[in-house]
Amino acid sequence: MLTYPASIPLSTANLTHLSDLLRSARRVNRTPVAAPGPGTPGAAGAGASAQRRHLRPAGRRVRHRVATVYRYIREALDLLAAQAPSLQRVVSHAARLLWVILDGTLFPIDRVADQRPHYSGKHKRHGVNVQVLADTRGRLLWASPALPGAVHDVKAARTHSVPAALVMFGVACLADNAYRGAGPTIAVPFRRGPRPLSEAQRQVNASHARNRGPGERAMATLKTWKLLTKLRCSPHRTTVIIAAIRVLQAIEDQRK
Repeated sequence: MLTYPASIPLSTANLTHLSDLLRSARRVNRTPVAAPGPGTPGAAGAGASAQRRHLRPAGRRVRHRVATVYRYIREALDLLAAQAPSLQRVVSHAARLLWVILDGTLFPIDRVADQRPHYSGKHKRHGVNVQVLADTRGRLLWASPALPGAVHDVKAARTHSVPAALVMFGVACLADNAYRGAGPTIAVPFRRGPRPLSEAQRQVNASHARNRGPGERAMATLKTWKLLTKLRCSPHRTTVIIAAIRVLQAIEDQRK
């Protein structure tokens, strides 16, 4: 039961799932499990709060040493990320859908050792490139490991073998012009050339945009996790963070 809802901005189902993971892992490793009390959420609470709100560890907030809270957060992230399903598993389950929606987004970061690879000329900021698959209702299916922000969307999709997975399971996909030529099952709109588009082509583009629109909901879902508004950690940890969020979000979606 969630006894401190003001401190933990997640559902009881999410917190219970994370607590069970921590309890099982610590039982296997034979490490003590601290029972959380009111105002002291322990490993599960610290990890969950950091995911949703990006709380910086502070003694006044969680009544633990800063180093301990950082250890709690890393432990929670690693356990959750290990549960994230692979791309092949997600695409195989998506084979029953009419189509899926592929899009990319940039999550800003503020710590980079070498700034050039992480600078996106399109967005005019430093960040990491993440590819997202959504279903026809706009629900998040999969989010890729993070790549430097300078990587183009089509190159990122190929790096993660997204087109190959879609071909393997025969899944139709809608995407924007950034994915032109990515793969035979990825449909993109007609591009305007020297001659204006015909009426039929404009209608096809309008239908394509309408069907691709729900993919924006998946992007919005990811961005409700305040941690991703500006990542203040090493870019190398972004992949683990996104995988952990995928697991927590899937639990939230099952409750709806």
